[in-house]
Amino acid sequence: MHFQYLQQTVIYLELENVSKSYGEKILFESISLPLNKNNKVALVAKNGTGKTTLLRVAAGVDLPEGVGSRVYVHRDARLAYLSQDPDFDPQQTVIDAVLDGDSPVVRATRRYERALILPDMEADLQAALVEMDDHKAWDFEARVKEVLSKLKINRFDQKIGSLSGGQRKRLALAQIIIHEPDLLILDEPTNHLDLDMIEWLEEYLSQPGLTLLMVTHDRYFLERVCDHIIELEHGKLYRYSGNYTAFLEKKAIRQETGQSEWEKDRKLLKRELEWVNRSPQARTTKAKSRIDAADLLREKVENHTVDKDLQIEIKGQRLGKKILEAHHIGKAYDGIPIVEGFTYKFSQGERVGIVGPNGVGKSTFLKMLLQEIRPDAGKVVVGGNTVFGYYGQEGIQLAQDKRVIDVIRDIAEFIPLEKGQKLTAAQLLERFLFSRAQQQVFVSQLSGGERRRLYLLTILMTNPNFLVLDEPTNDLDILTLNVLEDFLLEFPGCVLIVSHDRYFLDKLVDHLFIFEGKGHIRDFLGDYSDYRELQKQQEREQRRQERSEQQQRKTEAVRLQPGLNPEQKKELKRIEKQIAELERQKQEISLQFEQPDLTADRITDLSKQLGKLQEELESKELRWMELAELD
Repeated sequence: MHFQYLQQTVIYLELENVSKSYGEKILFESISLPLNKNNKVALVAKNGTGKTTLLRVAAGVDLPEGVGSRVYVHRDARLAYLSQDPDFDPQQTVIDAVLDGDSPVVRATRRYERALILPDMEADLQAALVEMDDHKAWDFEARVKEVLSKLKINRFDQKIGSLSGGQRKRLALAQIIIHEPDLLILDEPTNHLDLDMIEWLEEYLSQPGLTLLMVTHDRYFLERVCDHIIELEHGKLYRYSGNYTAFLEKKAIRQETGQSEWEKDRKLLKRELEWVNRSPQARTTKAKSRIDAADLLREKVENHTVDKDLQIEIKGQRLGKKILEAHHIGKAYDGIPIVEGFTYKFSQGERVGIVGPNGVGKSTFLKMLLQEIRPDAGKVVVGGNTVFGYYGQEGIQLAQDKRVIDVIRDIAEFIPLEKGQKLTAAQLLERFLFSRAQQQVFVSQLSGGERRRLYLLTILMTNPNFLVLDEPTNDLDILTLNVLEDFLLEFPGCVLIVSHDRYFLDKLVDHLFIFEGKGHIRDFLGDYSDYRELQKQQEREQRRQERSEQQQRKTEAVRLQPGLNPEQKKELKRIEKQIAELERQKQEISLQFEQPDLTADRITDLSKQLGKLQEELESKELRWMELAELD
């Protein structure tokens, strides 16, 4: 008899009949969401529709609303939640925050790292070394160093209160990854990461055994990491199996089906309303039931909405022959070069991306081109017809007590379109997905993403012909990103973009300014994926070259020293015996730490003995390896 065994599905997280509202605004109502073990699920939605709130409910930070609502987490699932704005004790050090836990391995590693920060406390360091050995914590310590290094967190003694928002976000991400949870709930994990960090995080999250629920606007993440995408739309959840490409295809089918059903409902409603108007006196039970059904149908038809494509046909001001020129510009801070000897002349219609690690000086470079910061050397020349539109990371201070429509009208009542037409502020807001009702909302009531969208609109309202965009994709939803990309592809002027969004760069730019460090900026013809592929080829070639050189050195050593001479052979045997004796002494001292009546002085003495033994052992092992290579 043939038996087929099916793997049992384990639900790690489940939301049942969950609702949430703020005031009169209903974000979602009676939604249910199961998340199976090993699923990697992304939640997508427009800004302001409740993505972050849903994650907070799932993580247990906010309580669900609604009768019979429930949030279930499997008892074996260790959950970790990354918020958009992590909360730390500002007086904590970086290492204390990362190693915030009570397991013996975590405690031992925390003690060891603290002792390293204060090297004058020799006794503490020796005791920490013993504790690290006892709990076999060295692998964990190596993992801590690797994760912090990948996320460019280098100062372990720094107080968290002195960190920037981006550094705190990276610290929170490091804390989560180091403790290896089974279930991760991540809100925009790629924000404040540079491209190398993003690729490393993508690889980490792709590994099997992780269960993931996240919000992200990084479409390569959605394509390469996720196996399901959940869309929150008009308070309801729609589940799609597959990655981002599958999501786009299946959503298009759903919208077509929805539009067809809406047309049928609209025709049926028309007939029902005609019947109601013809029979106003019919009040039998059957007739009343039909009238009630018509009312429900009317509500369904009126509430039907179709996502509008954001079509922008703003007429940009004409650029002159001279647009923007940099002549041998240079800038340094505290002796560290940011830009050195950079020369470039922009041409009509250029779309240039800027990439490089965080802190390398990309924003400073933009401000030099905009003449907000003076270069230390060289000069920047701006054409007489060039009108900049600058979208900065820090944003602008929007008046909290102003309505959305008034923010735009304060800049201009209308902007010119092609063919002599005009677009009013209200019409432009609608095209940027602000409905007439939303336009009357105060800025203080907008979500972070909605404010960024409004800020972007204030830039375009100035009718620029040279757009300078510093991280424009942060906090924007995918629909707005698609719309912005379409606009920028049609934009007749120049575009200069700093972004960590790989998809965004690949879709838009013709070439890249690559910040390679020490003030050097490389002009690379191609998009980000082209550049990354070239980088990988160079890294493979470098590794091949290093292996070849290493093999040559070994061959040369063998040729010059074919075997050990008699004295070296005696030394090798002598060292082997010494290593064995040192290991025995080390084990003997380690056993003494288990005695219950040890005094503090005795612990200090034993720690010093152990430290000296360890140093001698490492020296002997190093010499043994040198001799063994010659044997």
